[in-house]
Amino acid sequence: MKKPSSLSPEAAALEQELASMQRSLDQLKVAVQTVIVGQDEVVEHTIIALLARGHVLLEGAPGLGKTLLVRTLAECLGLPSARIQFTPDLMPADITGTNVVVEDAGGRRFRFQRGPVFTSVLLADEINRATPKTQSALLEAMQEAMVTVAGERYAIGDPFFVLATQNPIEMEGTYPLPEAQLDRFLFKIHVPFPSAAELAAVIDRTFAPASAGPRTARAPVLDKDTLLRIQAAAREIVLAPEVRDYAAALVLATHPNPKGPENVRRFVRYGASPRGAQALVGAAKVRAMWRGRVHVDYEDVRAVVLPALRHRLILSFEGEAEGASTDRILGEILNSVRH
Repeated sequence: MKKPSSLSPEAAALEQELASMQRSLDQLKVAVQTVIVGQDEVVEHTIIALLARGHVLLEGAPGLGKTLLVRTLAECLGLPSARIQFTPDLMPADITGTNVVVEDAGGRRFRFQRGPVFTSVLLADEINRATPKTQSALLEAMQEAMVTVAGERYAIGDPFFVLATQNPIEMEGTYPLPEAQLDRFLFKIHVPFPSAAELAAVIDRTFAPASAGPRTARAPVLDKDTLLRIQAAAREIVLAPEVRDYAAALVLATHPNPKGPENVRRFVRYGASPRGAQALVGAAKVRAMWRGRVHVDYEDVRAVVLPALRHRLILSFEGEAEGASTDRILGEILNSVRH
């Protein structure tokens, strides 16, 4: 049992601040789930990634509510948002913007016309239906929140999140994302097919009586200042050296080496990059804060291994031929790396 009287004023203030942030995050999750049926882990991981200042790739078959999740989250955050429907004929300038000729009293001149990337929450819908050249137009924006056009750099602003959806690459009419772009997503989240009960709930909501009224936009749960404050607080969560070393060991174990797990040696050509370690720690800090702790636990790291690393492993030819699953490989790593 906690003894508030034994806490120092600084500790008591920190405890109150964490409790307030917990309530805010719980309210955000509940608000999203009033629209999204089920998908508890998907919603939580998406929120964790955003608070860790990362981008999210949502993968699942069409019709599973990926776009609805992104739109609902943007409404609940009260941030400006934009949507880009990726198609094979989409060009990079359709994302970043371009210089256009304008005429005024001083004559003709070029003026930069901003593209939809200049927003706070960007929905890149079906991102793997565009060509790799167009997909790569997001690279600079995702990494630096900047856009370069005709030698001029333009800042997008803070906060900036890319929430991309993609259909499984084995479906027709899709292009695999370049490894460099995949690595810039903090999380890759699999959206599973709903259960029978969840599917029944989706049908009920879809065909609700007209008397229930039309769906309206969600009222914001968090404002921009609160969001930025929570992001900054998450970075201050304590990371003990032994937990840091555990996260590093997990990332190193994704690389083939003679003493590593058998399936890593057989099926993995390249393991996770240093961004993988950054993703693990950043997300684990948010998870710890969400649970009211001022320090990262081993369980926080383990809980985010799959979404943080599954897209950073590049399979070998044998792995591709055998249909190896990166999730199963990571599960073997989790069992082999001790703390």
